[in-house]
Amino acid sequence: MSPQETAEQISGLQPVAFVLLLARISPLFVIAPLFSSSTIPPRVKGLIAVALAVGMCPVATAGQTLPTDPVLVVELLVKELLVGLAFAFALSCLLAGFQAVGALLDIQIGFAFGATVDPMTGGQGAVLGKLYAMVGVAILVAIGGDQLIIAGLARTYDLVPLTAFPELRSMVSGTFSAFSGIFVAALQVGAPVLMTLLLTDAAFAMVSRVVPQMNVFAVGFPAKVIVGMLMIVVTLPFAAGWFGDRLTGSVASALSTLKVAG
Repeated sequence: MSPQETAEQISGLQPVAFVLLLARISPLFVIAPLFSSSTIPPRVKGLIAVALAVGMCPVATAGQTLPTDPVLVVELLVKELLVGLAFAFALSCLLAGFQAVGALLDIQIGFAFGATVDPMTGGQGAVLGKLYAMVGVAILVAIGGDQLIIAGLARTYDLVPLTAFPELRSMVSGTFSAFSGIFVAALQVGAPVLMTLLLTDAAFAMVSRVVPQMNVFAVGFPAKVIVGMLMIVVTLPFAAGWFGDRLTGSVASALSTLKVAG
């Protein structure tokens, strides 16, 4: 698109349509993976959101007659926020499940004692939780997940147009399903490492019974760290492949919950 065409598109953008577009796009920069990263300055997020709103205007407003009544506009604004939150939340649950793997392993290995600041979210997180979060974001960028998310966001305007209202039961059901999948995803990815650590604990428990004079805590803690890190190195490539496969499924699941109320 040439600069002249872009300027004409911006000048012809209706204020109501622009506000509604931003309402659905903004949650992406609050809770969605990669887009909500604290490493991205707020001004850059705002510019990207405005650019996406301008770019999606032809798709979202095609054949739509937007109301001018303030009450109807407010209702549509709230609806757009809910649709954007439902879509972004379903995607954030995927990265949350991947990060939960690191949180479980931090507790089992003992790294949870040394919590550090997570650069992706700005909150507190232990070593492995931060590692899995950064690996997840790196995989997201490597496989073009940002483009897939933007394409999925554009698809939401076909499923729930600006002037239509979604079916709340389906949207709420999809949100709960995505939330419940966080712990399931964490167990699926971290099961090999967790089982190995469990067997390590059982082995040291048997040793403590056979050789009671040995200080199990002094020997067991370094051993768990070594065993855990070795298993993480072995299983992390498979976990990366799992994350890449699940990303497409998460976008499809998020879209499947959006439908116009009958």
